[in-house]
Amino acid sequence: MPRPAAKSLVLDLLSTLPRGAMPVRTLVDAGGLFGLAGNNVRVALARLLAARLVERDERGLYRLGARAEGVSRQVASWRTVEERVRAWEGGWIGVHTAALPRADRRAVRRRTRAFRLLGFRGLVAGLEVRPDNLVGGVAAVREQLVRLGLDVAAPVFALGELDPATDARARRLWHPLALRAGYRKMRDLLAESEKRIPTLAIEAAMTESFRLGGQAIRQIVLDPLLPEPIVPAAERAALVAALRRYDRLGRSCWAEFMRATGVTGLRTPADVRMMESAAGGLT
Repeated sequence: MPRPAAKSLVLDLLSTLPRGAMPVRTLVDAGGLFGLAGNNVRVALARLLAARLVERDERGLYRLGARAEGVSRQVASWRTVEERVRAWEGGWIGVHTAALPRADRRAVRRRTRAFRLLGFRGLVAGLEVRPDNLVGGVAAVREQLVRLGLDVAAPVFALGELDPATDARARRLWHPLALRAGYRKMRDLLAESEKRIPTLAIEAAMTESFRLGGQAIRQIVLDPLLPEPIVPAAERAALVAALRRYDRLGRSCWAEFMRATGVTGLRTPADVRMMESAAGGLT
């Protein structure tokens, strides 16, 4: 399996701490488990500091920075993702983007990321839509979109009474069969890893749980949370339940390493690309 990029790994490691921080030595030691040289980790930290994706306190401890907060909060919500969904009455939420500026590429990347994180798809040029089945309705979705990077000026509104042809086209913007197959495949991978990890050396168990846990979290966080009858909610819920079990296994694999370095409050990592995108596609 290829080694992760140093910046991605640093963000991923820091995202495992809901409120805490890590010293450089812990980040360097953890990077070593994935084949990263200590100097590479230190250079990555310097660049992330400059981009304000991480912060350093007076004790020299590092934590996620303010620019990563919106995405970090979204990633951390995977455990309660089913609580964000309500019964669907057939309506839609729309966002008009035709008048938004295109010259600022970073703003466009942030906007695109926000739509992806909340399951929006393009219905026609300049109009992104999703089913209106999230708790809080339009107001809550508008707030989340802006927090994740959507331009404040973008109109976000309810759409109802689409004509039958347009409604059918909107429902086809997603791929339910692929989503359902993805749920089943990830559940199988988690189950296989649960059986294998007790047989591995501790370092191998740590890296496997870290990588696979992050991959599964990314899948859930990027799930569009489609309502029934588009996608059976029970299949998504089964994946979330499987990941909660795997989350406990992953934390147990890393517990001794974290205790030895004085770090507490560990949780399973977010996916590296989720956090790397917090600055609008930092490279």
